Amino acid sequence: MVAYWIAHVTVTDEAVYGDYAKLATEAVTKHGGRFLARGGRHVTKEGTDHARNVVAEFPSFEAAVGCYDSPEYQEALTYASRSSERHLSIIESV
Repeated sequence: MVAYWIAHVTVTDEAVYGDYAKLATEAVTKHGGRFLARGGRHVTKEGTDHARNVVAEFPSFEAAVGCYDSPEYQEALTYASRSSERHLSIIESV
């Protein structure tokens, strides 16, 4: 079964976040993932609104978790932590 990263993000430093996005894209692609939504129009009906919402699909739950735990993505996170407030969940499809 495929799995998804679902992230809700408020960017606080666009320049640094751009570095994160570049490295994150490389890590996601390397682990078989692809972005289904990355920014774009949205409406929040419940909970805290975040200006940026991202959905990435991976071929399996293990691939999604493996990507997050990979050295490549952990390096990307050093930029994300300095440039955004984020919530990220990894969810297996039904």
